[in-house]
Amino acid sequence: MERMFGKPIVTQEQMRARIREMGRQISADYAGKDLVLVGVLKGAYAFYADLARAIRIPVRVDFIVVTSSGSRSKRAAKVKLATELTEEIAGKDVLLVEDIVDSGLTAQHLVKALTKKRPRSINVCTLLSKPDQRVADVQVAYVGFTVPNQYIVGYGLDYRQKYRNLPYLAVLDQKELLGE
Repeated sequence: MERMFGKPIVTQEQMRARIREMGRQISADYAGKDLVLVGVLKGAYAFYADLARAIRIPVRVDFIVVTSSGSRSKRAAKVKLATELTEEIAGKDVLLVEDIVDSGLTAQHLVKALTKKRPRSINVCTLLSKPDQRVADVQVAYVGFTVPNQYIVGYGLDYRQKYRNLPYLAVLDQKELLGE
């Protein structure tokens, strides 16, 4: 039987509390606006669902799938849209919901691509931020947690497509990364 988790860094209870706070702030900031939440799949699925439920104003929901050559921390990763939006965002306020912003390359690419669709505004919301890894100039309006430069899994974040189902965030053990 495979071991399921690494060293916990953020508990399920801590995430729930922080996401409720973020939902209240987003609700206040976007009150009276036509908000479209755009979730970046696969990694943001768990955070996105909980955040959407924490927002107390009417929202539209949509998703995009991106592919990236290289790992989350690669500075020269190539980002490619694998799907398009199904919602029209021209004239609407868009909140791009990411699992993690480390180098910032994916968020920067997506903001540029979505800006071409002429939204009224576009902001980035992320569960996790690694500002020490940032190489792209991207503004993040809402951050759940700032984390150190460690490989984090759980709550949607994966390592080789595993561990997304953990209900908390964990630092992946070095043994796992080394394939032991």
